[in-house]
Amino acid sequence: MIKRNKKTILIGLLSTVVASLIISTSAQAENETDDSTQKSKLESYIKFTKVLNLIDDQYVDELNTSDLVDKALKGLLSNLDAHSSFMDKKSFTELNVQTNGEFGGLGISIGMKNGVLTIIAPLDGTPADKAGVKSSDIILKIDDKSTLGMTIDEAVGYMRGKPQTDIVLTIVRENEPKPLEIKITRDIIKIQSVYAKKIGDDILYLHVSSFDQKVVKDVQEAMQKEHNRSGIVLDLRNNPGGLLDQAVGLVDLFVDNGVIVSQKGRNKEENIEFEADKENSNTATPIVVLVNAGSASASEIVSGALQDKRRAIVVGEKTFGKGSVQVVMPVGEGEALRLTVARYYLPSGRTIQAVGVTPDIIVHPGKVTRDNNSSFVIKERDLKKHLEGELEKISGKKIDKKKDTLLNKTIISKEQIYDDAQLKSAIDMLRVLMITARNQQEK
Repeated sequence: MIKRNKKTILIGLLSTVVASLIISTSAQAENETDDSTQKSKLESYIKFTKVLNLIDDQYVDELNTSDLVDKALKGLLSNLDAHSSFMDKKSFTELNVQTNGEFGGLGISIGMKNGVLTIIAPLDGTPADKAGVKSSDIILKIDDKSTLGMTIDEAVGYMRGKPQTDIVLTIVRENEPKPLEIKITRDIIKIQSVYAKKIGDDILYLHVSSFDQKVVKDVQEAMQKEHNRSGIVLDLRNNPGGLLDQAVGLVDLFVDNGVIVSQKGRNKEENIEFEADKENSNTATPIVVLVNAGSASASEIVSGALQDKRRAIVVGEKTFGKGSVQVVMPVGEGEALRLTVARYYLPSGRTIQAVGVTPDIIVHPGKVTRDNNSSFVIKERDLKKHLEGELEKISGKKIDKKKDTLLNKTIISKEQIYDDAQLKSAIDMLRVLMITARNQQEK
């Protein structure tokens, strides 16, 4: 009984101190002069501390006051929107590691869509990608834990763990009659954000898988190396986003004037416009951008800005629709708030929040159907294997397949193109743009 009274006095003292601070702060606020508003705020703060007092005093299990406040903060932030959160020391550390391009886990980006935990995209080559996780999969359970009411940060916490340990995701997938269980082995995630390949003799294919701090540099290097290419396919499919400055920088490589993206918030200091720089901009090379439902945030800014600037044709499926600005604000030793402070707006003034970017040409994923008129057709890959065998018989030497593997990493084959209807459509559209650009130069 004595212990309970001490706790009540402690929390009561906290309430008094908080109320005093509120009164002091409120007296200094220049833009809050309405007495009724101040009274309402004060009553709300006092109500909050009273509830903490009652929980701390009466809850069936004894609670640590610091943990209780942390729980309250997590609940408060998660109820603002899907992207705001309170980060404890572990979460804050993981965020810093992730933005530097290497972290432990499954290799998926997740978000809230229609109130449920949804996979935005698996990152290329990661455990989740290899296990068959797909964009737009809904996570029903993480091991034996239901995701109903679970926050994004809580889900991330459960999914990350020691490398080489297993986790089972129960997912709901469109057109599947029942939930799927996918077993994934955790690993250290090393992200290669930019993949550059050749298509034929005249097209540069750039796949940007996420926006870490090296994207602009890597794209610039790829373009300099293949400077003789006449067209670019920029593949942003399953790109969950990342750093804003890298998204702005990527667009700036292809446009030389005007606003790339703007953000608008409640406070004037959050109203910022990011403009293009004329220096070193490639404004002539035709571009086609590939997107899908796994393209979110920074990738939506890039595709939407290039679309609004009439600098590129966007091909694929409607994007995810994540267009809000989060700022990380340290609030203590190793702790921080991730708070939504503004929304992004594309050059035309449209928002992507909950709307996404609609492609100029809608193309659904799948293979391209080819009509073979002959019942007996020798495919290119079969012919190649046959010729390799014959050469080995003649020379007595085996073909160097390491060199062949290296070529496959830098060249997109005809078979790969026909296995990807969206890519095939992008290439066809790009060739039309390239012909148009060439004709205009010849006039």
